[in-house]
Amino acid sequence: MSVNPLQYRLDGPSHAPVVLLVPPFGARMSVWEPQMPELTRNHRVLRIDHRGHGGSAVPPGPYRIEDLALDLLSVLDTEGITRVSAVGAGLSSSLLVWIAVNSPRTIDRLVLLAPAPRTPRIHGWDRIAERARTAGMEAVTADVVLPWFTPDMYEQSAEVATALADDVAGLDPEGFVSVCEALVGMDQRDLLPEIKAPTLVVSAAHDPLLPPGHGRRLADGIADVRFEIIPGAAHLLGVEQPDRVNELLLEHITS
Repeated sequence: MSVNPLQYRLDGPSHAPVVLLVPPFGARMSVWEPQMPELTRNHRVLRIDHRGHGGSAVPPGPYRIEDLALDLLSVLDTEGITRVSAVGAGLSSSLLVWIAVNSPRTIDRLVLLAPAPRTPRIHGWDRIAERARTAGMEAVTADVVLPWFTPDMYEQSAEVATALADDVAGLDPEGFVSVCEALVGMDQRDLLPEIKAPTLVVSAAHDPLLPPGHGRRLADGIADVRFEIIPGAAHLLGVEQPDRVNELLLEHITS
């Protein structure tokens, strides 16, 4: 399958080291807004929208994890960027794991937020994909968004949660379905020992989608790794606890 162009943007000093931010599937690049003020002080920040998200292309499926990872490498190639620190969130972290193993010179330092070494069978992404295909994105938006935040976040920052839910409802159904189907069989446990980049793995204490045990198992497979758990957050820990996440990000990518 050919690599298709993604919507992306660059912010920050033009000659600074580049940080690539990869949003979780279902979210757009705006999910990284809480990280931008800190990161753009001394870094060039590259954000992308996945296939079927925002203004990115929606090629016909099926997709593979490899295809979605090659999309990222295509953006780097377009911009003439040869080396980055890379940050992935949720199951989209699998794209960076693939790149770290198959294009190791590309990634200087790696950060994986709320990741897992394989897709838990209980997630039922195949069933979510079928509902989205037959009934549209509104039929699955609640399933996708509910695990993203703790109840406190929904009460105290309802406008943030609502905006992100609107992003999910506005996704292209066929693109989202193809992404879901790519996730069903994702299992990268055999790739983890091949990661050479210094890696930070961060899980959220109250993540109902990928509890900390998933992050710990992923970290256990990587040689040069640091594992952290952040309290007071669910799946989108970078939005719910940005101060602590930003502290860990900057410490890792600048060390």
